[in-house]
Amino acid sequence: MNFPKKLIAILALLPGLAFANEAGYPLDKAPARASLSSLQNGAKLFVNYCLNCHSASSMRYNRLRDLGLSEDQIKNNLLFSQDKVGAMMTTALRPADAKAWFGVVPPDLSVIARAKASPGGTGGDYLYTYLRSFYKDETRPTGWNNMVLPNVAMPHVMWQLQGIRTVKMVEEKDPHEEGKTVHKFAGFEQVTPGKLSPTEFDTATADLVAYLEWMAEPAQGLRKRLGVWVLLFMTMFAVLAWRLSASYWKEVK
Repeated sequence: MNFPKKLIAILALLPGLAFANEAGYPLDKAPARASLSSLQNGAKLFVNYCLNCHSASSMRYNRLRDLGLSEDQIKNNLLFSQDKVGAMMTTALRPADAKAWFGVVPPDLSVIARAKASPGGTGGDYLYTYLRSFYKDETRPTGWNNMVLPNVAMPHVMWQLQGIRTVKMVEEKDPHEEGKTVHKFAGFEQVTPGKLSPTEFDTATADLVAYLEWMAEPAQGLRKRLGVWVLLFMTMFAVLAWRLSASYWKEVK
């Protein structure tokens, strides 16, 4: 008789457990960057820094026309291979080479902004925090590590923009075991400056994340606009139905 109650309790804990497995690093809120200029900059950053290893096999280059770019602009600024404007956004990196170099094949990024949503934040929040949380770690094969995803196989591809950072760790008493200490993250330390200031890098990262969110659902802008009109219609309909009901029951009484 107690089994259903126990099952309900376990299911209620699952969302929290899912986030606890993600290293427990708090996610920052991704800034809203929905303007065409931000999305265009995000597309440029994606092609220059992400498409070398990752594919976006569900997206065509010509879909970038929805961001206000002409086919000539796409061809001259975002196509660096022999692909045509109507081709899918794939990478030239072979899976076998990726496996040999990184130990894992880089995931497709077509819907990564939706796949990374969790109780800790949206997929955009995850990506925004992840891309800004790399630090230098000589113990890793790539020389880089990440606070959001420890021991990540991916190197910090935008390190020239952000610069080189290390982490500051402090020792604190272990709250669970007396006499022991634990290492606790105490912030990042800038070793060498990047081409961008911290604020500029955060803005560029927000543009890239905004593009990844748009790519995961290009119709989201239309969906949100239609949603507003649907809510307005339902509100007006509810008011009319309420007044009609009041008028009807008034006559019945």
